[in-house]
Amino acid sequence: MSEHLVDARWLEPPEPLELALAAIETLSADDQVRLLIHRDPCLLYPILTEWGYEHETRFTDDGTYEVRIWKTPP
Repeated sequence: MSEHLVDARWLEPPEPLELALAAIETLSADDQVRLLIHRDPCLLYPILTEWGYEHETRFTDDGTYEVRIWKTPP
């Protein structure tokens, strides 16, 4: 498994969303994207569901949202 880091902290919209979507389009079956962002990317979640991806979000002590994204198994 490979992890693709997208550090979008403090970037202005829509750049974080665009970077995350570009990264997931390059994923292989066992790969993940780890998105770091300073706000909850609520607009990203429905797109991930529609495109067949799962995600897990956690809020870190420094105020960063860490979103792990992977392809939903068939």
